[in-house]
Amino acid sequence: METFLIVFFVDVIFISIAYLVNKDNAKYLVAGYNTISIKEREKFDLDNFLIFWKNFFVNLTIASTLIYVISFFIFNDITAILIWSAALILPWPIFIYKAQKFLR
Repeated sequence: METFLIVFFVDVIFISIAYLVNKDNAKYLVAGYNTISIKEREKFDLDNFLIFWKNFFVNLTIASTLIYVISFFIFNDITAILIWSAALILPWPIFIYKAQKFLR
């Protein structure tokens, strides 16, 4: 039962990240964007990146939760958490690769 609470807690964090990061606070909260110069920020397509950002976190939340629930009913708690952890980690290289297209 406590594993469901962990998954729910992480889901709340991811949904919060998806909806709380916006154009006004991205220069403080988005890693990489917060360290580039103002000149390079002007080249970055922030509006479309934030749409991509929101979609990524919402989809990651939904997909990983579904994977966890299905795994929980097929396997035991520990295996379900391991599968859920892998489901959270594996999409990040894809995120990094696709995020490169927002540099103009």
